[in-house]
Amino acid sequence: MKFYSVYDPAFKPYGKVLEGYETNELCDAMMKIELPEGVNYEPGIDSLEACAIYRPLQDRAYGGMPIQLGLCWGHNTRLNCLEYHRDSEVNIGTHDFVLLLAKEDEIMDGVLDTALVKAFRVPAGVPVEVFATTLHYAPCHTNAADGFRVAIVLPKGTNTAKPDYEAACEEDKWMTARNKWLLAHPDSAEAKNGAHIGLKGDNIDIA
Repeated sequence: MKFYSVYDPAFKPYGKVLEGYETNELCDAMMKIELPEGVNYEPGIDSLEACAIYRPLQDRAYGGMPIQLGLCWGHNTRLNCLEYHRDSEVNIGTHDFVLLLAKEDEIMDGVLDTALVKAFRVPAGVPVEVFATTLHYAPCHTNAADGFRVAIVLPKGTNTAKPDYEAACEEDKWMTARNKWLLAHPDSAEAKNGAHIGLKGDNIDIA
C-alpha cells in the first residue's frame, strides 16, 4: 500500500492541514493518559478541554460552534470500519500516525470497496481537518512501542448515544451513535455486534 503525506496534493480531496495552532500543551496532556492494549475512545476529556487550544479550535476551526475535545488512543494497524459525520473532524497526534481514508461518494449501493482506501501519514503535533465527506476510523500507529494518542475534535454530542428513531431509508440503518454513520468490514467486531456490513475486499492491515 502506498503511503502519502497529508502535505501531498493527494490529500486535498480528503482534508487539509490547519495552521496557526499551538499544540504542545495538548500533546503533553495526552501523553499523561496511559495507553491500553487495544483502542479506546472518549468523546470529551476534561484535561484536554482545559488546554488553551480548546477555544481557538472552537472559535476558528468550528466558527464558534460548541465542540468536544476527546481522544482516540491505543494500538491499531487495521481498517476494520469506516465512518463519517455531517461535519469535519480535527485530529492532532502526539506521534506520527496514519489515517486510512476513502470518500463518501465512493459508496455504491451501501458498500465501499476497500481497494479505494488511501493511507495518509500525519506528523506529530500537526492539526489536520478531515472533511465531512471523508470516510475514516481509528488511527493506525507507526511504531508499536509508541502506539497512538490522537485528539479528536468534533461538534459537541457527536459519538454519544444514538438518537431514538424509526429508520426511513437505508442510510438511517448505518447510524451507530449520534452523528455517526458506520460501514463495517465483515471481519470486524463491529460487524459481529450488528453494524451494517458496508466494506468489501481486504480488511487492510498496514503492518
